[in-house]
This record gives sequence, structure tokens and C-alpha cells, in this order.
Amino acid sequence: MTADEPISSVPVAPAGLSNRARYFVETSGVRISRRDLRRHRDAWIGHGIPASEVDQAITFQERWGGLALPPAPFYEGGPHSLQAACPRGSAEEGWSFSAGSCRVSMAYGFRIGPDGAFGLDANRWTPLHADIDGWVESLALAAHAARCATTITKVKGKAVDSLDLRGYEQVTEVRGVTDTWWRGKDSLVALYRGAAVGLDAPQCLEAHIYGGLDDWGLYGG
Repeated sequence: MTADEPISSVPVAPAGLSNRARYFVETSGVRISRRDLRRHRDAWIGHGIPASEVDQAITFQERWGGLALPPAPFYEGGPHSLQAACPRGSAEEGWSFSAGSCRVSMAYGFRIGPDGAFGLDANRWTPLHADIDGWVESLALAAHAARCATTITKVKGKAVDSLDLRGYEQVTEVRGVTDTWWRGKDSLVALYRGAAVGLDAPQCLEAHIYGGLDDWGLYGG
């Protein structure tokens, strides 16, 4: 195995995802070369990084490394591809590692935090989803909803707080933290709060409402 491991360009979705997310990864994703982090393990531990943190990055890389997915509907498209890097931090502040480089120049990056959450490294650490699987589930749901909806409405800023979500249920598979999805009788609502929280910028708050969905649109995949 070399520093850039050659692998098939056709991805195989990791176990544990919903059928919808597996379909999304395997039909819309592309595998590119990924770095072999195991070759750096001893050196990183020798520089004082706990073995448990190094192994978490290695596990991420072997599960997700080298996967390029279609642009996300928010966060300037999300990571260009999923790639782990050397953990950074301390016992006091916690450890984290990069989840992949940005598609464009942004005021934040994407990281896996001390508790395994996927989030933004901005003015403050802001978890978006409880883990990287939740992020991928959210991308898959957005792609599915966009295909099935008869209307897509974007709401921004203060107007997001006026949305009436009574009667909606939270979509659990996206493992939402600051970003959450909600399912109603004929619509899905994606709330993107991460940039507003991480950048202390309320104007970045945004919601996408996918309307006119039937049962397949709401639950299919």
C-alpha cells in the first residue's frame, strides 16, 4: 500500500447506512485515491498524539477516505472529498481531525470533533451531525427530496425561526445536532443552523422546504 492507495472508482457504501444513503453513495459518489494513514501511525504517536485519536482518524479514512460526493445544498457544497488527516488538539481542549478539504475558499473547514461528530471548524467548533454517517444521510435525503418534490422553497435569516414545525417529526437517521431534518404530512424541512452558530452570523441561518411529497418522497429509499 502506498501513500496514495489506488482503489476502484466505483464506491461500495459502508455498512450501517439506510437504503437511501447506500444508493446515493454507490450511484452518485466516486472513489478517488486516498492516503494511507497507517504508515504515519507510529510517527504521530511519537509526537504525542494519543493512539486512540490516531486510530479514530485511521478508521474514518478506511471507511470514508477518498469518497467524493455531489455538492451539498449548503456550506458551499461541503468537502471536496472525504479525507482524514493528522489529529490536532490536546487533552484539555479535545482532539479533532480534518474530514476533507473545502471545495472553495471558506471561513471554515470540516472536521471530526472530539466526540466523533461531523462539523465546522469556524469561530467555534460547531457539530452539524452526530457523526459522518449522519452527514451522508442528510446529503442522500436532500438529493431524494429534490427529485420528488413539486416545490422547493428556501427561507433565510430571521424568517427561519418563524417556521411552524408543529406536527412534524425529526428525521432520526441524519443524527442532527445544529442541522436537522423534519418530516411532515407532505413535506420535508432541512434546517441549516451550523454556519449561523459557528460564525456568529444569524443571517446565515437557512431552511429548505421540499413540498408536495407523497409517501415515497417522504419515506422512500
